[in-house]
Amino acid sequence: MKITILGAGAMGSLFGGYLSRYNDVWLVEIDQKKVDKINRDGIRIREPDGEKAFYPTALTDTKGLGAMDLVIVFVKAMYSVSALEKNRHLLGEHTYVMTLQNGAGHEQTILRFVNRSRVIIGTTKHNSSIIDAGYINHGGGGGSSIGLLDGKSETIQEIADNFSQCGFQTEVSDNVRKSIWSKLFINVSASVMTGVLQTNLDFLKDSTYAWKLVEQLLREAVAVADADGLGFDEAEVIKDVRTLVENAHDGYTSIYADLHNGVRTEIDTINGTIITEAKRLKVPVPAHEFVVNLVHAMEDKAAIYETGGDLRV
Repeated sequence: MKITILGAGAMGSLFGGYLSRYNDVWLVEIDQKKVDKINRDGIRIREPDGEKAFYPTALTDTKGLGAMDLVIVFVKAMYSVSALEKNRHLLGEHTYVMTLQNGAGHEQTILRFVNRSRVIIGTTKHNSSIIDAGYINHGGGGGSSIGLLDGKSETIQEIADNFSQCGFQTEVSDNVRKSIWSKLFINVSASVMTGVLQTNLDFLKDSTYAWKLVEQLLREAVAVADADGLGFDEAEVIKDVRTLVENAHDGYTSIYADLHNGVRTEIDTINGTIITEAKRLKVPVPAHEFVVNLVHAMEDKAAIYETGGDLRV
């Protein structure tokens, strides 16, 4: 397959590396130094059993490339529109566009560029973090689930089989939205708490108070999901997230890294999704409202200290 991945961050590099085993893969990145390093040394991935290297083609400009079989969006949500607009020429009549981004609701952005029958939404339990340019740590594996936004999902079985062959065990689901929410529960609770507390995942199980906050966020999120007919069991969701935290050891999350580095987060497509759906379904979510405001305040603090000014209008 001809695959272009928009974004050479931790997850884009992980998928770009492994998918290049049996596909022609182009990895799009705005940082020329990072592109040069990847093209020179490849994508190096640290695994529990040792280090692996893969050699997708990295580039900053895709002009000259024809239509792809698949375009995977792995940029931060706030950059999706500009990334797809800049690479619109890759989207042919038969091109699928897939999102495996954190959060939910990304299909609304993709629909601005392709019709519903070409949109694949999905989620993955794989996670990774950046060690250095072109060098990432594969922090954990698991299954991936994908499905068409509209149409018969079996038509993308070939893509799922391809991913599985490359090392990402992937299933096609007609109820992928529930899978997306299963991952969203982790991001809106454990991940966001590591960000605001600026700690690793281990701390959440070691601190009674931190875990109480995780559980409060989970209870509100499950209430929203169930009000929309998704049918989750609150106790099971809390147990699953607890198990993930216990198995993650000293893992760090992307929202931790963003706040640590003083850059904008994806909070509006993570906890912000809970708030949007809660308003539609008339479910109270005060903890999520507090967390979103807190994260934005932390972003503002970083911007004020960086510029030495203020953000007042």
